[in-house]
Amino acid sequence: MPSNKSVSDAPIVQFTNCRILRSHQLQREDLWVREGKILNPEKLFFDEKGSADIQLDCKDSIIAPGFIDVQINGGFGVDFSLATDDFKSGIDLVSQKILSHGVTSFCPTLVTSPPSVYHQVLPQISIRNGGALGAGILAGAHLEGPFISKEKKGAHPEHCLRTFEEGAFQDLLATYGSLDHVRIVTLAPEMKRSSEVIRELTKQGICVSLGHSVANLSQAEEAVQHGATFITHLFNAMLPFHHRDPGIVGLLTSDKIPAGRRVFYGMISDGIHTNPAALRIAHRAHPKGLVLVTDAIAGMGLAPGRHTLGQQVVEIDGLNTYIAGNCGTCSVSPCFPGTKTLSGSVATMDTCVRHFQEATGCSVETALEAASLHPAQLLGIEHKKGTLNYNSDADFLMLNDSLYVQATYIAGEEVWRQKVLGM
Repeated sequence: MPSNKSVSDAPIVQFTNCRILRSHQLQREDLWVREGKILNPEKLFFDEKGSADIQLDCKDSIIAPGFIDVQINGGFGVDFSLATDDFKSGIDLVSQKILSHGVTSFCPTLVTSPPSVYHQVLPQISIRNGGALGAGILAGAHLEGPFISKEKKGAHPEHCLRTFEEGAFQDLLATYGSLDHVRIVTLAPEMKRSSEVIRELTKQGICVSLGHSVANLSQAEEAVQHGATFITHLFNAMLPFHHRDPGIVGLLTSDKIPAGRRVFYGMISDGIHTNPAALRIAHRAHPKGLVLVTDAIAGMGLAPGRHTLGQQVVEIDGLNTYIAGNCGTCSVSPCFPGTKTLSGSVATMDTCVRHFQEATGCSVETALEAASLHPAQLLGIEHKKGTLNYNSDADFLMLNDSLYVQATYIAGEEVWRQKVLGM
């Protein structure tokens, strides 16, 4: 057998008997991995005269890129918008637990909070690669608010909302404290001075997302022309579609998007936040922009009951999450009277992928790319994440034909596997 040692001492692993999602299609071929990267087998065979050191039979599994969640507020009792002394252990717990959902990278999300929370929490969010201890934080945090509309605040606490004052960008910096580990900022584009903030954030490589907003279509188009590239949970917390002025939703078919620019939009495909018909409308209007997000809160993975979302208490009832009523005993204040305002989700990413595929009737490939390729493109990391192209990072999943995750790999190493009953 030819030697592999001329290029690297690292072992070459060959995943056989699988269908790989590559170039938008499931292709029946083997996956080759070395040193955490996807190998080109032709170069391996003909240039290096190499072969596999280890062969793994995938038993006809689908192999797809790892999922990337760009909007997740917490889970398993951990709330990213609460400043705690053990914040690192909390984010580590969520990172580890979401491996079973197929998530290999994520953007921890903070909802509208007082400046003191941002100042304490953001320095504790460090960008890092994933591994056996959990999913990676590869791009930074998603800050959803506080520069959003009072009319469309959703579950965000009104007393923490802010507008842009003179020196708008400096005002934003003073609120957050630092943008060092920030990748996405959600704001309402109709706010005065928002254009200068969008331009400056874009210059710094930060993705600007439009959401919690009463913007009309022209205001949304202007924001995109200044650099905005994302829409936060489409249809939720924005003006409803109207045929004379479709508002932010109209960006999906706008003819005023700058050449070469793609507008992406997040959707919470949990069967609660968006009717399947609306999900189908959005997907058919702009399929290449759809990014599945969980918008998961601290109660994800826990029993129904009361949990937190930043400064507020929420009630989980089945798959529904609402701002809770005033129980008089909550440690979080203020605790507002109960409403039917949705406040995040308890859905997992793999559940969202399956629901999206079922609701739209789209192909398996399309459903998987909405949770992998599209968020990677949004974040500008598609050269290393979100695909299984040669030389990309070997972050991938094994799934069955029903899109249930069987195993999760990061950098070519197995980090989670579904336990088989009786084993």
